[in-house]
Amino acid sequence: MFPLGSVLFPHMPLSLRIFEERYVVMLSRVLQEEPSEFGVVLIERGQEVGGGSAGGEQRFTVGAVARIVQLEADEGSIGVVAVGGRRIEVARWFDDDPHPKAEVTELAEFGWDDGLGDLLERTEQVVRRTLARASEFVDEIWSADTQLDDDPVARCWQLAGIAPLGSLDQLTLLRSTSLQQLLEGTIEFTLAAEEALLAGWADE
Repeated sequence: MFPLGSVLFPHMPLSLRIFEERYVVMLSRVLQEEPSEFGVVLIERGQEVGGGSAGGEQRFTVGAVARIVQLEADEGSIGVVAVGGRRIEVARWFDDDPHPKAEVTELAEFGWDDGLGDLLERTEQVVRRTLARASEFVDEIWSADTQLDDDPVARCWQLAGIAPLGSLDQLTLLRSTSLQQLLEGTIEFTLAAEEALLAGWADE
């Protein structure tokens, strides 16, 4: 398991720079398996990649599996590029060995319903519009013209992933129990983020 200060969504990329010894050990173990995967959860409280549970770090229990697709060794660190896959929920944490380990269960994957087509289109319009407006005030990781997957289920997750949201809103979306809930939540949180952004700009 790799606790992070950010949420990983299915079908979204993850770039890591690994230098801490316990995560180098984790990486060596992961690479012995095929596919090479590890779990990612959001840190609730404490230091990112620091201390484990014994060091006071607290972690949320819902996350996603990251599948490694690229490695790049550098002096003193290892660059890892992974892609988010199926969602997981931690049943229990084990003692660090030396890295975090957990027993997890997989959450249900969503199937596409053509009746959600209009909602998906509206979600994409809201997210891209907000990203375009946000780019006028702050540097965003994702641009309004970011290319997304043609598969509608993947596209739903990617829209949640590129929306300019805080990690707790993202975690709520990751816990969605249906695609409709995911899309409606993405719209709700994105509109709230847009309103806060514009209000802050007006105050300035």
